[in-house]
Amino acid sequence: MISPVIRNALAGLGALLLGLGIGRFGYTPLMPVLIEQNWLSVGDAGYLGATNLFGYVFGSLFAATLARLVPVPLLTRISMVTVGVSLVACALPWGFVWFAPWRFLAGFTGGLLMVGAIPLVLSRAPLNQRGRSNGIIFTGVGSGIIVSGALVPALAGFGVSAIWAGMGLLALLIAALTWKQWDGDITLPPPPAEAAPARVFTLPVALLLAAYTIDSAGFVPHTVFLADYVARGLERGVAAGGLVWVLFGIGALCGPLLVGFAAEWFGFYRSIIGVLAIKSAAIAILLVSQHPVTLAVSAIVVGAMTPGISALVSGRVAELVGFGAHRQVWGWLTAGFAGASAGVGYLFSWLFDQTHSYNLLFALGASGIFIAMLLTVFVRNPAEKST
Repeated sequence: MISPVIRNALAGLGALLLGLGIGRFGYTPLMPVLIEQNWLSVGDAGYLGATNLFGYVFGSLFAATLARLVPVPLLTRISMVTVGVSLVACALPWGFVWFAPWRFLAGFTGGLLMVGAIPLVLSRAPLNQRGRSNGIIFTGVGSGIIVSGALVPALAGFGVSAIWAGMGLLALLIAALTWKQWDGDITLPPPPAEAAPARVFTLPVALLLAAYTIDSAGFVPHTVFLADYVARGLERGVAAGGLVWVLFGIGALCGPLLVGFAAEWFGFYRSIIGVLAIKSAAIAILLVSQHPVTLAVSAIVVGAMTPGISALVSGRVAELVGFGAHRQVWGWLTAGFAGASAGVGYLFSWLFDQTHSYNLLFALGASGIFIAMLLTVFVRNPAEKST
């Protein structure tokens, strides 16, 4: 029988699978199809991806406020249903003006799920299981990426409307399957008692916020442009673009679990530094080779490290400020990451529209993550013993 803690971690997995894996990242393999079938221009397709990130910013910023007005379980259910409806609405071929508000709404509710639902699940995890609970939850991102990466090529022959509708109906099914779990479970262990820190916005928190925000510079090229790079940039077709996105999803599926165990072995602090270093190198490798093996390695590693770093940072926040202030600080970090992602998304879309250079985007991404890695070296709480 599945334990209550695992059941709730799986509910968190479902929330991220729907809100981010399908609602947000499902757009990446769909982007070249939208361009090839003349639903959107190259520029509009890039801007639409950035609009979703922009919605994620606002969802992250308003999540804590809405959680005070609406019970988190109800807010979670509304958000999950809204993501599904927004995807179905995009099945109508009415152009960028129609798509933009729906993609913004999908991003907004994805931000609510990340900042509202995830801390609720994590607060129920015992201290010695936080790493693996984080890992289970964040595999939802990879699961959704794999599903969307397989679904887009499978439905491409039926037209763009079928792809949007298929993703939307799948999202609504996931919402229905997890619906009851958000009621909670009275058999769950209570959150561990923790004294609230005197100051929440400390130097380690500020540096972690800066590093996590800068990391978004490397987040955008792979999550928005990778499938298009393979499909159109390398002229290998939509199927190849979908395949490399599935590989990205496989990495994203495994990454959170791997870094969760790494956090239990080496600690969140050291694991974050190592993950950022590996992620930067995995992006930079595309500047020197486009061999299928290189593409596969880059997709899998960056896929693993993308939700993996979120799982590690979430755990590190709990170490620095305790669960009493976790939702507040995690909201700051999620909003900072999403805000930078949106800004970088618009910037990179403009740069690509002007230069049509994928290499420029990959170079900027790798550089940003390397800088973030240097900052995380100093994300150390003075109260912690040196090890």
